[in-house]
Amino acid sequence: MRRIYLDYNATTPLKPQVYEAMLPYLKGYYGNPSSIHWAGQAAREALMVARERVANLFHVDPQSIVFTSGGTEANNLALKGVFEMLPKKGCHIVTTQVEHKSILECCEYLKKRGAEITYVPVYPNGQIDLKALKNALRPDTILISVQAANNETGVLMPLKEIAQIAQAHHILFHTDAVQWCGKKELLLETLPIDLISISSHKIYGPKGAGALILRQGLKLEALLHGGNQERKRRGGTENVAALVGFGAACDCARETMKEEALRTQALRNTLEQGILETIPETLLNGQGSPRVPNTLNISFKGIEAEGLLLNLDLKGIAVSSGSACSSGSLEPSHVLIAMGRSEEEVSSIRFSLGYETKEEDIATVLEVLPEMVEHLRKLNEACQ
Repeated sequence: MRRIYLDYNATTPLKPQVYEAMLPYLKGYYGNPSSIHWAGQAAREALMVARERVANLFHVDPQSIVFTSGGTEANNLALKGVFEMLPKKGCHIVTTQVEHKSILECCEYLKKRGAEITYVPVYPNGQIDLKALKNALRPDTILISVQAANNETGVLMPLKEIAQIAQAHHILFHTDAVQWCGKKELLLETLPIDLISISSHKIYGPKGAGALILRQGLKLEALLHGGNQERKRRGGTENVAALVGFGAACDCARETMKEEALRTQALRNTLEQGILETIPETLLNGQGSPRVPNTLNISFKGIEAEGLLLNLDLKGIAVSSGSACSSGSLEPSHVLIAMGRSEEEVSSIRFSLGYETKEEDIATVLEVLPEMVEHLRKLNEACQ
């Protein structure tokens, strides 16, 4: 069976260049970067180069990079680190109703620690209500955390406007850029963002690596204690091979991002237009909003997304019904609920394209999908 992978927002395959960069540090260069002998020095130099490569993607000082195990840890470090560092200023954090679970569940944890959280609504197109954001701010607000791009719909948030609001009120601004990174440029020399979370395995790097990028001079409380690693901001022996791969993936992204964005957007638009034209009673989630170029989220009325997902899988087509971190959950998408979707409309399929996606893959999906949706709708009607 020919296999078609359209779930790149969940994870991505290693690019060959990344694999080759990692190999020496999986075999011959095994030293601990904190050791002072030759083996440790080789590992330490590899980390330095990896840090520079990640920093180059965002045009920041390499010392601004705090390596983590991924986007979830970076988000936790940002929120918990700021909360623990600024107890005298306040305990109020502002975020949105459509954030990734690693933000929402972290906020619920911080509420038990005394934090007060305001969840700002979004419009039906998925973008944040900036007026509601301004109205949510208080004298004791210490942090605004708003994702750069939604992981389910691909909708982009107006980072420049949010950053300006935060700066005008002297409030720290954090963005979860896991789904933005590698798809669109994010140059911090033009945007006053204080903390940015990114992840390696979303940009063709290995799992188990990520980073929190800090504005120069910003301090926050560490989550992990036990060593001087990451300038005492994250204790623990570094995953050298994975971080080397992360750096190589950032180099690849910097070199190919613009060209790849145009290519995947053209394929995404072909898929989107084909679905909307050939399958009745479908709804494009995020319509009218700017989106990352690779993501398409569609609700198909009259069927459950899980049934369609399984039928596509039987044809060798891998897609998602939402965030991979929420798979197995029986709850409807909190993102689509926040966008005002009805109970019938919150069941959706996310198609996310990547560098191995080809025109024939899109053609195959458009060939099998209409008949599949029609068949499932008839079954659903028969069961009612």
